[in-house]
Amino acid sequence: MVKSIKGQFFLSIAVALGFIINSFNYTDFSFRGEFNLPRLLFYLVMIISVYNAGMLTQQYMQSRKEKSK
Repeated sequence: MVKSIKGQFFLSIAVALGFIINSFNYTDFSFRGEFNLPRLLFYLVMIISVYNAGMLTQQYMQSRKEKSK
């Protein structure tokens, strides 16, 4: 596990970008007319990952501001 905020920030950005790229390759949620649950779950995980990356970005920016004071 990455303990520094900077490492968590970069790792979360990389994971979020990976989820976004992979999810947009599979935007068709109905395969041959039937509902595909794994694709929908992967899409939801992508949204959560991007939200987490945003939260870590906020923490990283706040820690940078505190160091500069």
